[in-house]
Amino acid sequence: MVPDYLRELENCTLCEWRCSVNRLAGERGVCSIGIPEVAAAMLHPAPPQSYTIFLAGCNFRCLNCQNWEIACYPDSHEPVRGFVDPAIMAEEALAAIRSLKGRMIGADRIFFSGGSPTPSLPFVEEVVKEARKRDRSVKVNYDTNGFMTEESLARVLAFSTSITYDIKAYHDDVHRALTGAPVAPVLRNAAEIMTHAREKLWEIRFLVVPGITVDEVAPVAAFIADIDHTIPFNLLAFRPNFILEHHPPAIQYLMEEAVREARKAGLVNVRVHGYPGVAGERPGEHQSPGAEGGAALARRIAEGAGCPAGVRDCGSCGLQQDCPIKTYRARRSV
Repeated sequence: MVPDYLRELENCTLCEWRCSVNRLAGERGVCSIGIPEVAAAMLHPAPPQSYTIFLAGCNFRCLNCQNWEIACYPDSHEPVRGFVDPAIMAEEALAAIRSLKGRMIGADRIFFSGGSPTPSLPFVEEVVKEARKRDRSVKVNYDTNGFMTEESLARVLAFSTSITYDIKAYHDDVHRALTGAPVAPVLRNAAEIMTHAREKLWEIRFLVVPGITVDEVAPVAAFIADIDHTIPFNLLAFRPNFILEHHPPAIQYLMEEAVREARKAGLVNVRVHGYPGVAGERPGEHQSPGAEGGAALARRIAEGAGCPAGVRDCGSCGLQQDCPIKTYRARRSV
């Protein structure tokens, strides 16, 4: 028997794809997810320290995904934990946070990640409800790519204590080439949070991918600074992974340049995470993988992996349910 809190999956419009498929009857939208499933759950020391629940599946198809085994589920055919009763999940999370190990790392919240937790939003809400029956003070972090409806965002803001938010690119052509999705909903939701729920925003993260997103740092930073120049901006250094497993890493020079660009745009709280340990020097023009432009380069790499689209739009793609990106098997993982 299907619990009432999952009934909305009979006409799923949780994210901006608004597929309206009946996931409970086996119909698949862009995310390919049926009922919400947990990929894994564990104590995690990365700020904010937490008990992190990774939900299987994602509504993006990013070329650079570091969690591709989870994000591409079920098409990846990777083993996952599966559906877990929300009450059991809540008890497990609270027990872990209160454990000696949880206290030692300073864990103080349940952290929902993925993949993307948005296609599993009703499950997330139910876990939070069950957790707060047991401990009204428990904190909740929601980790998101921002590709949710305005209605879903309001639901997230209603239960979340903190939000970690990824912006992949500012320009639509680059965002589509990298993720398969349009950028407008992501920027709209980021602006809503920064303007009306600033206290919940833990940070905005941006992955610096050589030749693809380097030129997006400045416009993303300017977009944020125009709303609130104190927003924490975390620049992540790209490491070769998934479809981009043979792509060059973000060397130290590029990360230092990205910091300068972000500060030049007006941001005052800029951090860097994940140096790949490659110092490097400023590349010459003939060495730059982005000489053809970030969007064009990403599209060419996607096409090399089997994506047929000149402009990636996973919502209208004829191979949506037979996606070569989602079935790609990376050989390298860093």
